[in-house]
Amino acid sequence: MGVTFITVAVILSVVFTVLLVDARDRVRAAETEKLQVGERAFSRFEAQRQRDQLVAISALSENSSLKAALDTYFTERNRAASQSGAASQSRVAAKSGGAPPDDVLQETVAREVERLASIIGANVVAALDPDGRVFASGGAASARWPAGLPVRQTSNSASSGVAIVPTGAFRYSSAPLLYGDRAVGSLVVATSLDTAYAEDLSRLADAGIVITVNDVAVAGTVGEALTRAVVASAGELRSTMALGGEEYAIRTLMALGAVRIYMLSSIDAVARGATRSALLALGTIALWAFVLAAFASLWLARTLTDPINRVSHAIATMTAAHDFSRTVEPTGKSRELDALAASFNELMGGLTAAEAETRAAYLGTIRALAAALDARDPYTAGHSERVSQTAVVIARQLQLPEADVAIIRLGALLHDIGKIGLADDILQKPDPLTADEYEQIKRHPALGARILRQVSFLEPHLPIVELHHERPDGHGYPFGLRGDDIPVAARIVHVADAYDAMTSARAYRPARPPAAAMAELHLYAGTQFDVDSVRALHEALRAAPAEARGVHDVAS
Repeated sequence: MGVTFITVAVILSVVFTVLLVDARDRVRAAETEKLQVGERAFSRFEAQRQRDQLVAISALSENSSLKAALDTYFTERNRAASQSGAASQSRVAAKSGGAPPDDVLQETVAREVERLASIIGANVVAALDPDGRVFASGGAASARWPAGLPVRQTSNSASSGVAIVPTGAFRYSSAPLLYGDRAVGSLVVATSLDTAYAEDLSRLADAGIVITVNDVAVAGTVGEALTRAVVASAGELRSTMALGGEEYAIRTLMALGAVRIYMLSSIDAVARGATRSALLALGTIALWAFVLAAFASLWLARTLTDPINRVSHAIATMTAAHDFSRTVEPTGKSRELDALAASFNELMGGLTAAEAETRAAYLGTIRALAAALDARDPYTAGHSERVSQTAVVIARQLQLPEADVAIIRLGALLHDIGKIGLADDILQKPDPLTADEYEQIKRHPALGARILRQVSFLEPHLPIVELHHERPDGHGYPFGLRGDDIPVAARIVHVADAYDAMTSARAYRPARPPAAAMAELHLYAGTQFDVDSVRALHEALRAAPAEARGVHDVAS
């Protein structure tokens, strides 16, 4: 009985400690990762919103009535200032039919701005004079942008940023108003950084939001006490820290000028429910174990020795190897140990599912990045997906293991991810590249590898991203590898990339027929391209015309 009590106590202590510590660590890591995913989602949301607003405002800034009214207003003001006496004033009044010309022109601008605000449904659409003061404004929050108000702008680009006015802060996009070759002001579309904006961000990121201006909270979706704690700790915020008696994961979504947007999620709140259930289940198991131990005989102790050892060994092995994909098998001899194994397996299954969701979120983000990269140039839209499909066709024709095919599929999808760091004027240039521009392009494999090296589970795909422009003759880049020194996966993606590039239309040339593209690949097989990969693609397309049409249809 003494041995039984000690053994059960040790096992339960180990399980309690391991589960509580490991579960909390996993919750902390999951919440931190969730905030990082939310931050990336916010970045994509803001980038898309800024692009949409810039497209809209660029079109709206061509409003001829608005620009003409502003130009006339400032021209008449300058002319009136250069003249003197009642005679000049009467002439200006006569030009406007007896009505004050300033009022008429201001009304015209205000009417046009209000009409533009109703078209796009923005919080504020404002026309600013060349000195950055509000000339006229429209929209639901136009009362907060009265005429003559100076707008202090903190920019993160030439056409967007944060504008701070006495009544609050606004995210804005702007475009110059040009009348002929003269700048007569600018047109601004602004969104208020208020509670509604914070609630939108909270829904997007599935986390609490606090917005501050000059270290003063202006909006948020968390309680007042927690908001004050965030503001008080703004200068020393860490990724995880205690606020208001609980541990929180915290990220700074935006820090621009005097404006800060914080995102936070309670680790204690997320872990509390799981911990309570685990403690209840394990407490029940502990109670039964000690009750049975109190009335057990030496025979029961001897009977339990073997199953206890097996369960203890399985848990210790899984904990030491950090491999929770396996399960603890029930002994069939002890209800208590079987219940313990079932609870442990259930909890481990939940943790494994959480890891799988995190991995799926990584992959979804990666696919979104690849799609965003392709979307920068309408001529390369879908390129990464097509290269991935073609590379899989080649790999299967070469009868590579499915595990290698899976690596090639994702590696090909990511092969050009490094181009996200290159300028649009190079990527979208319709004319041949200069030597310097080509050198910039050649940086993208190494840049892509450096980006993806931060994510450990993407390590098998790094050779594809970094080496897919190496050539068998050693004239590739970035390292000039030769022949078999180049990984098979990188050689396959190189051929798939070239095939799609030739069969896809570009700004400077139409798409080439698949037959012409294959002829080009055969011509340079052994120098530019891997012979086996070229032959495999040719055989796959010839043996499966329908598949060839599918690849070509995707390319078109």
